[in-house]
Amino acid sequence: MNPSDTERPARDAASLVLLRDGSAGLEVLLLRRHADSRVMGGVHVFPGGKLDPTDCSPDALAALDLAAEQLLSRFDEAALSPEKAAGLHLAALRETFEEAGLLLAEGADAEARQALADRQTAGEALADAMAALGLRWQASAIRPWSRWITPRHPASGAAFDTRFFLARLPAGQEASHDGYETTEAIWLAPRQALALHAEHRLELVPPQLMSLAKLARHADVDSAWNEALASRPAHIQPEASEVDGERLLYLPGDPLHSVRERALPGPTRLRWLQRRFEPVGGVEAWFD
Repeated sequence: MNPSDTERPARDAASLVLLRDGSAGLEVLLLRRHADSRVMGGVHVFPGGKLDPTDCSPDALAALDLAAEQLLSRFDEAALSPEKAAGLHLAALRETFEEAGLLLAEGADAEARQALADRQTAGEALADAMAALGLRWQASAIRPWSRWITPRHPASGAAFDTRFFLARLPAGQEASHDGYETTEAIWLAPRQALALHAEHRLELVPPQLMSLAKLARHADVDSAWNEALASRPAHIQPEASEVDGERLLYLPGDPLHSVRERALPGPTRLRWLQRRFEPVGGVEAWFD
């Protein structure tokens, strides 16, 4: 890692946790990142990506259905500007359309979704295409859920400051993978996803693992959505150490974390075992 990498601020990013009610209860959308991706190749994640400077531009923000000041009030971040708060909402919506084909926008019928995809394929800027089709992003349809500031990736030196949002699957739409950044789109119950991870049949990383552990406590989408409406997004900045050759990750509320107040239900300590994160205390620790 280049020493200058450690001095760079964490990159702002946004991600959307999409929910639906399945036959056995709440289900979550997971996308498998392309195996050749430099960061988290082959890992299952929620749709999302880096905040683009254009996401915060006046033209882009004019396509949101809520004002920037309204969107800022949803966060508990004193240093956040209204433009950046709105841009994070837009980035989550934009990435979800680009990666999963889901368009959370006013007037997003099947014809409009196809027209927007065609215009993007032809090279038209997304903001211009949205305006031409009379589409407005539904920031009102998503809610801040959590904020994760992750440690730097050992290979790329990158660290991310990601705001996760919660949303319902839009009526009449189906998720798909783009075949470029993502190679699979699957809906799973949170407990099922955690079980598949434990069986080495699904690769997940801490923000996804802990989000699933939290969602596993909800029977349906309404329950999770109502919690998001009633609470401020949790702020999680993991801290790491190595003990007797074992890499450990501590979360807020752990005795060895600098923040003593718990931010999330579930385990407060994860270990890096066989190139994957597992809770100290075994699989049942997800549900303690």
